Amino acid sequence: MVPTTLGLLFTLLLIGLPIGAVMLVLALAIGAIFSPMPLYLAAGELSWVSSSNYLLVSVPLFVFLGEILLRAGIAERLYGAIVQWIGWLPGGLMHANIGASGVFAATSGSSVATAATISVVAKPMVERYGYNERLFYGSVAGGGTLGILIPPSINLILYGWLTSTSVPGLYMAGVIPGLVLAGLFSAAIVLICLVKPGFGGTRIETSWRKRIESLPALVPPLFIFAVILGSIYLGIATPTESAALGVLSALVLAAVHGRLTVGVLLEAIDGTMRTTGMIMLIVMAAWFLNFTISAMGLVTAINQGIVAMNLDPLTLLVAVIAVYLVLGCFMDPLPMMIVTVPVLTPLMVSAGYDPIWFGILIVLLCEAALITPPIGMNLFVVQGVRRRGSIVDLMVGVLPFLLALIVMIAAIILFPQLALWMPTLLRG
Repeated sequence: MVPTTLGLLFTLLLIGLPIGAVMLVLALAIGAIFSPMPLYLAAGELSWVSSSNYLLVSVPLFVFLGEILLRAGIAERLYGAIVQWIGWLPGGLMHANIGASGVFAATSGSSVATAATISVVAKPMVERYGYNERLFYGSVAGGGTLGILIPPSINLILYGWLTSTSVPGLYMAGVIPGLVLAGLFSAAIVLICLVKPGFGGTRIETSWRKRIESLPALVPPLFIFAVILGSIYLGIATPTESAALGVLSALVLAAVHGRLTVGVLLEAIDGTMRTTGMIMLIVMAAWFLNFTISAMGLVTAINQGIVAMNLDPLTLLVAVIAVYLVLGCFMDPLPMMIVTVPVLTPLMVSAGYDPIWFGILIVLLCEAALITPPIGMNLFVVQGVRRRGSIVDLMVGVLPFLLALIVMIAAIILFPQLALWMPTLLRG
């Protein structure tokens, strides 16, 4: 089954079909070849279930928030301000991709929304400053993964819901790992650009005067971050409802900057519909593909196999990580979590692992899934904005950031307090 599936997948990708169509055709083909039942009859029901999930309501809201920030020029000013502070490093604007993704992640809660917004802002910079295109767009796709680790995070909300774990505690646990991971991404860029100076493009010239003058551009996203998280911790809104408050804050900021016009709103709505349509097609196709794979019994067999092994805690942890890294190559993080988390979390807790710590580990593994070839959603979102070349370029360019993620996973295992220190302060 696996060799046939991979062969068909790469054939469809080489033809140049959109990823949503690729996953849909792949699911239909797997069902027709390997299942005696007509699995395609479930496509309509699965499309409804996947697209009507209340957690996904926040996705178009966060995309709309990003579009408003983009159309009002706030995202561009944010990007420019970050360039002034970290653009002098080897790799220049690629560090701005990581930094802007980290800041935007603190307002979006979604990796795909973060990747899509930063892609649009950063796209003109590739040729203007002569960057290596693979590494540059790889930094956008890699940086976009911070959207589900730095609070607010849709995936942390889902994990909290599935396991009855405190979402505020999970949010606190994600802060330090998110900052450390952003640092690892930048370190990877520095190392590559020191070895291959030509990859780093034209050096960005700046001064302390320009840096000080750029500071006001950082205020709007910090204000939105305060509104979103403040509304959650004060009990004013649920994590999903806070996305709507974020949109309202973005509209107020656009009005303050004199950019809230009918034209800007229409462009933001049009961009939101296009991006959300692309994302939801991918999500629905991914759910149908996941259903087909699950119907073959693959995921259930893996879960049951782990439970039946009766492993010691460390071996169990290694096995769970291996399963997620493999499944992440073929499954979207949200359905992957829905299928695996309810089974594996009680097993890990009984083995002595903290549920909040395990939640952060799961999200890090989901981040890896977002940029793991052949089906990494961030890769296809960035490629959808790029609109030229092959997706293979991004698969190659994102490898250093995938390695940095693996280093982060090792770090959180060796030093659990990276995730547990702030939740402990919150409880204390």
